[in-house]
Amino acid sequence: MPAPDLLPDPDGRIAPSVERVRRLVAAQFPGYAHLPVTPVARSGWDNRTFHLGDAYSVRLPSAARYAAQVEKEHRWLAHLAAALAVPLATPVATGRPGEGYPYPWSIFRWLPGAPAEAAPPADPVAFAEDVADFLRALHRVDTTGAPAAGEHNFFRGGALSVYDGETEAALATLSRTIDVPAARALWARALASRWERPAVWVHGDVSAGNLLVDEAGRLAAVIDFGCMGVGDPACDLVLAWTFLDGPARDAFRARLDLDPETWARARGWALWKAAITLANTPGTDTAKAAEARRALDAVLAEHALA
Repeated sequence: MPAPDLLPDPDGRIAPSVERVRRLVAAQFPGYAHLPVTPVARSGWDNRTFHLGDAYSVRLPSAARYAAQVEKEHRWLAHLAAALAVPLATPVATGRPGEGYPYPWSIFRWLPGAPAEAAPPADPVAFAEDVADFLRALHRVDTTGAPAAGEHNFFRGGALSVYDGETEAALATLSRTIDVPAARALWARALASRWERPAVWVHGDVSAGNLLVDEAGRLAAVIDFGCMGVGDPACDLVLAWTFLDGPARDAFRARLDLDPETWARARGWALWKAAITLANTPGTDTAKAAEARRALDAVLAEHALA
């Protein structure tokens, strides 16, 4: 029987304890063993994250399906960081399975700043332009040898059709609560085109939780590149509806200057995520459901005008 902290939850994820992480660090990286290990305020879904002193963090995949991200981050994050002006969290060491924990893991440098979701910028337009500028720079980084969209990044940058069945199932579940014909029309439009230019780098999860802001509310760093790869940039535009609105959304769109079909596919990515979240969120998690509903309403309203 696994230890309690290694028993998977209903989604198959594990949550290693502070003590287990402390033992892992001490056994494999004794030079860091004197540093305290403490949980971060907001740990992620794909990884369990801990502070390691003040300057580092420990990131451990929460399930086997996320473990391949470790090698990818160690291979490519330095390449991206060297080409981008915005600081990225970069790994400094790779750990092995041990102390009962079954996956490779990483020690990262800790970057200052607060997630935008926890510290909403006072000037949303300036923040939106900062994020757009980061994405424009990311799209210019050399992609030679880079990993194409696939299972390793849950097809971020790939074809939306991978999620067709999942989206249809969610829409069927939501048939009494949303405008399903409009949602299906949006989805069909999103599936009708492809990115036909050279593949570009995608972050894969450009969310308010992975964008750090400084005290002035400007973009200070970008974290969590586990879903990075190369392909269609549409998947990285969903922030327009999940976090930005009004003038900030307009500024984000204008700064990126992408074609209407890319924005149509981006609405498809936003619809997929909002629909599956809304269809599968327990009734007790009203905040999460409300957030998904706002994004869904926003993309449907925009599709009606497109």
